[in-house]
Amino acid sequence: MVKCEHSVGRWTRIDAVPARIDTMPARIDTMPARFDALGIVVSDMAASLTFYRQLGLEFSDDASGEGHLEATLPGGTRLMLDTEEVMASFDPTFQAPTGAGRISLAFHCDSPSDVNGLYAAMVDAGYTGEREPFDAFWGQRYATVLDPDGNVVDLFAVL
Repeated sequence: MVKCEHSVGRWTRIDAVPARIDTMPARIDTMPARFDALGIVVSDMAASLTFYRQLGLEFSDDASGEGHLEATLPGGTRLMLDTEEVMASFDPTFQAPTGAGRISLAFHCDSPSDVNGLYAAMVDAGYTGEREPFDAFWGQRYATVLDPDGNVVDLFAVL
């Protein structure tokens, strides 16, 4: 069950609310884990590099022939791109994902006009505009483009 609550102009998402308290998973008492990276399996590394560079991510200049690449994001989290061939090289059961919308990413822009400009630049560069910029009821300028594999990439700024 996914529930969204609205309070004082902000949305809170509550995921996987158990129906009964006894269905909650047991707590694991170990060293805490720290989220470090998000990986995307790509079908065409060169196309994906061009797309994510257009959004301002930095990869090495001669990276298009590589099967695994990383960009360090502000705050230190890494975005990893892996080709389907790399995934299959260490997982014999790997099957290339099918369909679109397996993940979504969101890029925070400095201003509403930056959302408009970046959306227009991405569409002008030949990428699919999924949702034109609009003023969302939750207080953001919002737009959506699709990466070369059909993943949702949201662009937003505070109104």
